[in-house]
Amino acid sequence: MTRSDEIGSNPTPRTSRLAFALPDISDAEIDAVVKVLRSGWLTTGHVTKEFEAAFARKLAVDHAVAVNSGTAALHLALDAIGIGQADEVIVPSYTFAATAEVVRYFGAKPVLVDVKADDLTIDVQAIEAAVTERTRAVIGVDIGGWPCDWPMLRSVALRYGLKLIDDAAHALPSSLCGRAVGTWADLTAFSFYATKTLTTGEGGMLVTYDSSWADRARMMSLHGISNDAWRRYSAGGSWYYEIIAPGFKYNMTDVAAALGLAQLQRLDEMTARRVRIAGLYAELLQDVDEVELPKAPLNGTTSWHLYPLRLNLEELQCDRAAFIEQLAARSIATSVHFIPLHLHPYYRSLYGYKPMDFPVSYREYLRLVSLPIYSRMSDRDVLDVAQAIRQTIDRCRASSLSRS
Repeated sequence: MTRSDEIGSNPTPRTSRLAFALPDISDAEIDAVVKVLRSGWLTTGHVTKEFEAAFARKLAVDHAVAVNSGTAALHLALDAIGIGQADEVIVPSYTFAATAEVVRYFGAKPVLVDVKADDLTIDVQAIEAAVTERTRAVIGVDIGGWPCDWPMLRSVALRYGLKLIDDAAHALPSSLCGRAVGTWADLTAFSFYATKTLTTGEGGMLVTYDSSWADRARMMSLHGISNDAWRRYSAGGSWYYEIIAPGFKYNMTDVAAALGLAQLQRLDEMTARRVRIAGLYAELLQDVDEVELPKAPLNGTTSWHLYPLRLNLEELQCDRAAFIEQLAARSIATSVHFIPLHLHPYYRSLYGYKPMDFPVSYREYLRLVSLPIYSRMSDRDVLDVAQAIRQTIDRCRASSLSRS
């Protein structure tokens, strides 16, 4: 029996709602958090430092700074390289709000560029066309877990004297050419939000090979006061501290770090499950002409943080919104990643963007649906999603035929 036959042999519709994303929390995570709660030390401390060290070892990088969000990590990355008001930072339009908003925190200008149609990562040719004398950095986004073309990005950055920052919020543990994402850019920001491949509830990590950038980020993550200020409440710590710069409140707690440490130990296991789910989707939907399935990178791996299905809308009577509504009616939750930045009111009003200014971002956004993919999903869950998609496609196809 083929996978498609298996769908046909189980026509009973799903009755309980399948969530779009759920964290995968085991007893190991619960025990680790309880241990911290019982210790009496809840905020930044030795467990956070242990998490930073373990994360750096996992990626084979020199420095890792744990913070309270991926956005904070991106902000600290730009601060470390000294972005100022007169500067420009090149950013893909097809990304989440955080990638560009951190540039605006400095009063600098995020210069939007288009993405490649195949994997929705930043278009290197578009970068070269956007470089000016004010350009200081490029932020690449490993969208959904698919690595950017980092060798080409490094070549362009070297040619124009630009710093490279990787928004790797989706990309743990993606890789390219045998190297982990996190080792390609000058600074890389990871997110540990509740839906991510590794979660601390809320949290993030900034990694780099440069000790001065790491020191700056660590200091600025805790009010800009002298390094290791968290030790002042521990045995042997001092009450004395100095404010070096007007910093932020971005530090990670030991409670979150304990969760992260336990998750890190299970990362390979959870990733393998995501790979399995992606493989099942491919088997179950490969003969559905009305959809385009994502493929793993040819020269690397994706974390499969997202499973971005693209609709061939010219072959369907329903649009993307109706497709999502019909899946919801069949108890399948989905999402859209992302509404391109240039379509949002803030960037439209500030820079005068129009939808077709970035045609690839706009076109692909209109036909993309993110399917559930997380390590807690069962094979039966995946079958239910595929069955709902086939039923929805059949309904849209039948509507088209009835009007012809």
